[in-house]
Amino acid sequence: MLRVSVKWLLLLLITSFFSFFHVQSSVTKKAYIVQMDKSAMPDSFSDHLEWYSSKIRSVTSQKEASEEDDLDRIIYSYETAFHGVAALLSEDEAEKLEEERGVVAVFPETVYQLHTTRSPMFLGLEPADSTSIWSERLSDNDVIVGVLDTGIWPESESFNDTGFTSVPAHWKGACETGRAFTKHHCNKKIVGARVFYRGYEAASGKINEKDEYKSPRDQDGHGTHTAATVAGSPVRHANLLGYAQGTARGMAPGARIAAYKVCWVGGCFSSDILSAVDRAVADGVNVLSISLGGGVSSYYRDSLSIASFGAMEMGVFVSCSAGNGGPDPISLTNVSPWITTVGASTMDRDFPAVVDLGKGKSITGVSLYRGRRNLSTKKQYPLVYTGSNSSTPDPNSLCLEGTLDPHTVAGKIVICDRGISPRVQKGQVVKDAGGVGLILTNTAANGEELVADSHLLPAVAVGETAGKLIKHYALTTPNAAATLKFLGTRLGIKPSPVVAAFSSRGPNFLSLEILKPDLVAPGVNILAAWSGDMGPSSLPTDHRKVRFNILSGTSMSCPHVSGVAALLKARHPDWSPAAIRSALMTTAYIHDNTHNPLRDASTGQPSTPFDHGAGHINPLKAHDPGLVYDITAQDYFEFLCTQKLTPLQLKVFGKSKRSCRHTLAGAGDLNYPAISAVFPDKVSVKTLTLHRTVTNVGPPVSKYHVAVSPFKGAVVKIEPDMLNFTSKHQKLSYKIMLTTKSRQSAPEFGSLIWKDGVHKVRSPVVITWLPPL
Repeated sequence: MLRVSVKWLLLLLITSFFSFFHVQSSVTKKAYIVQMDKSAMPDSFSDHLEWYSSKIRSVTSQKEASEEDDLDRIIYSYETAFHGVAALLSEDEAEKLEEERGVVAVFPETVYQLHTTRSPMFLGLEPADSTSIWSERLSDNDVIVGVLDTGIWPESESFNDTGFTSVPAHWKGACETGRAFTKHHCNKKIVGARVFYRGYEAASGKINEKDEYKSPRDQDGHGTHTAATVAGSPVRHANLLGYAQGTARGMAPGARIAAYKVCWVGGCFSSDILSAVDRAVADGVNVLSISLGGGVSSYYRDSLSIASFGAMEMGVFVSCSAGNGGPDPISLTNVSPWITTVGASTMDRDFPAVVDLGKGKSITGVSLYRGRRNLSTKKQYPLVYTGSNSSTPDPNSLCLEGTLDPHTVAGKIVICDRGISPRVQKGQVVKDAGGVGLILTNTAANGEELVADSHLLPAVAVGETAGKLIKHYALTTPNAAATLKFLGTRLGIKPSPVVAAFSSRGPNFLSLEILKPDLVAPGVNILAAWSGDMGPSSLPTDHRKVRFNILSGTSMSCPHVSGVAALLKARHPDWSPAAIRSALMTTAYIHDNTHNPLRDASTGQPSTPFDHGAGHINPLKAHDPGLVYDITAQDYFEFLCTQKLTPLQLKVFGKSKRSCRHTLAGAGDLNYPAISAVFPDKVSVKTLTLHRTVTNVGPPVSKYHVAVSPFKGAVVKIEPDMLNFTSKHQKLSYKIMLTTKSRQSAPEFGSLIWKDGVHKVRSPVVITWLPPL
């Protein structure tokens, strides 16, 4: 009897808990983004905010409505790239609101994360005294790049406005003030600075202003680095602790910067990002550089995708990082076709360091270590490895906090496997346990890719193969010993560029017909300006102060493309965002400095368009592409009409003024510079026809002929195979007819090139046969 009573009591308690949990979750308020149909506002309202407020009030209880002003519920109103509000709602209120007339969609708050010199010279953007097409003085150009990130460190020399003319007349932005940031921190270079934190505070509580700047000032360093990479003014003798010595300059040193701080210690929240995009477009930016991402969701559920569609409609070029989820396939973020999605590659500069093993063998790795704790190159230090010699990480070998026994590692060089914790943190763990040095070994996940770090103790990073050799030596040799040597900066590294192992990969499973990433750009070991509040390792124990730092990630490659887009916008102010992206893609190169195909750092094998997109950015060619594949906002909307969205889901992008005209037979007919042909799972479908239109932006009279690479599984025919232009801006169309010879189990890659003797307008071609169901 007692046993039955206990069972029922337990069941009652569980039921009560879940009932309480459900009630709590339905009552607890959190931020939701509410998209409204602006044109549906009744005449009885004097402005849209009043109408939006009434909608919020209509779903709150009478008691709540009397206790709080509904305006307190609204944390943002969106007016330019997006129409609606961000509001604090319970789950039940959000569900009710979706049913209201005039409400297009309700999105829950999403957390995004940051995707965390020599590059101008590597890209052919020489110093100002050169004869390059880009080297003429651009200090009077009016292009403004909006950078959504962690803010900006205005004292950096990279933001010096000497020689700049007055702020462009079209600029409507502001310089918001706050802790350690006043009006005078903006200038003719930093033309605007704003902060967005209401969504973050709604989810995480009030920002502790003692620990974090509730102002545009950048404590983290990431935003300063990306802003300087886009448009930093030239700074001579820039370096990180003596590494990468030279002149640091952004891609577009004459462009202006507007900093929009959307990221905080706890992340970057979608309502804040959306408000920043909306505000930036209204302020008058020409380019948006967004080095963050939050996974992939359907176009109509992705607030950044929707906001960037609105920005594109207003003529703003939007560049986003592809993500650091590589080398895994299908790891991309920011895949919307109106966003330029940027992967990462290496440059021809490296920071070599050597591991000298006791048996007389030397192994080369990389390092950015420079400090007082140096190892003698004339003696050997005991070497220790606490794991097993395999490619998969061993919990004992990852050097996580609290896992190293000081008795085992004190006075020794410790071998640590990459994984789980940040690379520089492993060095801190070794240092705290009394170790004198670190050898950081790649596992199978990273392959042979080497990323240099500014460690707090002598440390060298090595590839997977070298790591296995070192670990085998340490595990099998009595009294194993080594020392570490640091060789500084080396240029002319071959092969380069190489696609970074961490760079996120395709295919783009949201729409296989849209090849992503679009292209790759330098994103490994990039030197740029840094925050005065953060040490180069970003560890709280790192009290070193540096003016510049070296970072890696697609966060670094994205601003390279944003900056080159700013240069193109300055030279061709009439070009649309799609025309700029087309120029970047069709002129990209797919061979390295040894004249071999681009390679993938994770495998050492040739990379594919799923890794590098159209190829590596080539600014010198991009200014004169010959032909461009232009795309209008309505064209993008027609693409969405092929994506099986409901009328209400389409309305998210239509702002009530767009409708499907069904001008595209399928998604593959979007006038994209890359060509991805997808044969359906029906074996009976053996032919596909895709359509493209090119616009002449080269000489008025020109004749192009086509060349297509051969494919094993299909015959590809282009009709017509010659394009004769008689005027500038003339548009001519062609068809791509594909006939299956033998269905292939894996996608095939190739290219289509239009040539006129001067220009080579190259499109990557991917043919995919979906397996029969």
